[in-house]
Amino acid sequence: MKRQIIALGGGGFSMEPDNPLLDDYILAQADEPRPKICFIGTASGDSEGYITRFYDAFRQKDCQTAHLSLFKGHTNKIAEFVMEQDIFYVGGGNTRNLLVLWKEWGLDRMLRRAYEKGTIMAGISAGSICWFEQGLTDSVPLQLNKLDCLGFLKGSNTPHFDGEAERQASYRGKIQSGEMMGGIACDDSVGLHFINEELVKIISSVPGKSARQIECVEGELKEKLLSPIYL
Repeated sequence: MKRQIIALGGGGFSMEPDNPLLDDYILAQADEPRPKICFIGTASGDSEGYITRFYDAFRQKDCQTAHLSLFKGHTNKIAEFVMEQDIFYVGGGNTRNLLVLWKEWGLDRMLRRAYEKGTIMAGISAGSICWFEQGLTDSVPLQLNKLDCLGFLKGSNTPHFDGEAERQASYRGKIQSGEMMGGIACDDSVGLHFINEELVKIISSVPGKSARQIECVEGELKEKLLSPIYL
């Protein structure tokens, strides 16, 4: 079974409402002609505005839309609902709160089972960080901290690498000090497509964007520019 994760450093319907390239790419990876795509807005506290923007963006596309709320739940059969979906699209917000709530509800385990059976996992910002072993998060106001995440993917991740300048120094510094493991930093509008936990494609919805593989080798920071395919 093919396992897929598409982690967005930024972009998509919530940041680029007039640029559907990343969202259309996510939909195109499903085998089904009209895939069931479910939005999870836990990181934003299930913001009604965020959920509405998801439906506005996807209702005109060739798919079936739904959302999963832990704050205002619409089903008491979450496990069954999760296994019925073809794609999960996780929104941005507070990654720490997302992980705490998912673990309390057991949603982390449910999503792992769905992922193992081939359900596509996608997301932006918090919805990108969460799939890795570690992420650089601003979950605490005015701070950037290491956060241990779900570990579906090896290594660490940070989004918004070009959109939030303070992330660059923080991510590099934490990797060089050994506080964080090496990983991939993504500019806004860039996505990482993993198949069976291997990075197979880097995509972008805006020309001139990039990702960076950043590691610390014998105390020296090593950085490799990863050029995406413009969709």
